[in-house]
Amino acid sequence: MKRINHILVLTLLLGVITSCSDDFINVANKEALTEESFWQTEEHALQALTAAYAALHSSSGSKWAFFEELYTAMSYRGDDIVNNTSEIYGRSLSNFTNTTEESAPYNVWLASYSGIGRANQIIERVPAMEGVEQASRDVIVSEAKFLRALYYFWLVTAFENVPLVTKFETNPDNLFPSQANASQVWSQIETDLSEAAASLPEAHEAQWVGRATKGAAQALLGKVYLFQEKWAEAETQLEGVVTSNQYTLLDNYADNFNGNAENGSESIFEIQFSGDRSNGNDERHPFNFEVSPYTFGGWELFYPSEWLVDEMKKDLNEDGEISERVYESIFFEDTNSDMYSLDAGTEIAYDDVAGELNHPKYFKKYSYNVDENFYVGTNISLIRYADVLLMYAEALNENGNTDQAIIEINKVRERGKAAPLSDMNQEALRQQIRHHERPVELSMEFGIRWFDLYRWQRGSVASESIKETLQEHNTPFVENFEDKHVVFPIPLQEININPNLKQNSGW
Repeated sequence: MKRINHILVLTLLLGVITSCSDDFINVANKEALTEESFWQTEEHALQALTAAYAALHSSSGSKWAFFEELYTAMSYRGDDIVNNTSEIYGRSLSNFTNTTEESAPYNVWLASYSGIGRANQIIERVPAMEGVEQASRDVIVSEAKFLRALYYFWLVTAFENVPLVTKFETNPDNLFPSQANASQVWSQIETDLSEAAASLPEAHEAQWVGRATKGAAQALLGKVYLFQEKWAEAETQLEGVVTSNQYTLLDNYADNFNGNAENGSESIFEIQFSGDRSNGNDERHPFNFEVSPYTFGGWELFYPSEWLVDEMKKDLNEDGEISERVYESIFFEDTNSDMYSLDAGTEIAYDDVAGELNHPKYFKKYSYNVDENFYVGTNISLIRYADVLLMYAEALNENGNTDQAIIEINKVRERGKAAPLSDMNQEALRQQIRHHERPVELSMEFGIRWFDLYRWQRGSVASESIKETLQEHNTPFVENFEDKHVVFPIPLQEININPNLKQNSGW
């Protein structure tokens, strides 16, 4: 009888276990997100959006990849920067000996397509999320379109011939796309930015400051039109930013770079860095060390070019003295020049350390050590209002409205304490914009000077050879420059895995 009872109890237990086993198996693992469990809430949509923004730091999110790869790729070939030849970062880019295996352009490719892939998911999935209000869905999707456009802008200006991917592809057979014509990429960028500008707010709530706005989409669209010499369209978009009354120039030029006015009145779009190191985070960048002299505790990886310093010395106030924006941009041999010392934690006059310096001139932008946080969390500007005013002036000038263009330029000069420009003809003002106003105001800023040189070579209006400009400005290693260097090679790493990619000419 005991044996029968034991068997009955065991049978009952097995029956319970058997009847419940499917339920146990099908319980969702709340610790692991899947395609089915993720796209459910507004929080999920915002997490996806954060990932799309994160590619601005690099595909890996590393502060080292941001400077050593993305920044060097975007900036080291221009006439405003010379690298420290004793350092390896960007050396082959700056002396035009890079090969198809160069890591910096490859990281631009990786970051851009990482961001595009994440944006594509948002554009596809968020509109169908029933748990998110329509207004929120519209804004999130518009931000994703802005980011996709920005990443394609990086790609088409850096490589020209790139795959145009607007769908998040999961079919392995479709993971090896061919390249599109550059005109198709430009067209997609225009479409994304036009649609984004239509739905983005002029400003976000305080907790979301730094996210893309209507003004950011309009400003980037104006820049995109400028690159294609669509002068009338560029003027319209940039005028929209100017007349929106959402932006003003900061009173203090230096506040654009010292952390005192992040996402402030001059900010249109910035790469966000917080300096946060909690819970394993490291949301900093090393710009303060990159630009600072050895004697200040820095690494001095690059310097302002001789041509840039000479041009800056021509930027005078009404008393005939060097302007404030120059003193806040570079550290050079001048009695009034000073710079923040990482070691001393204060400003040091050039005259006090002239004998200790390894090099006679340095960039001063981003040199500050905010909150004693070693590497800093100061945001990096991609588009600021001064840039918009100068682009607006360029469009006005090309559209024959030179007098109004001078008015817009003088707004920027006045803030930088430079004397206003007087009357000029269209050709003279064009040269003033290209080779004084833009480099003096925007030197070393992320992805600006080199791509200005690029667009003026590719353009048909007063086209300028990059090589001739570099020669005229006595750029080191210009003798190595060939026509192929106008664009990057398609990364060999990509060609090796995608048989449908063709290498750019000359590479």
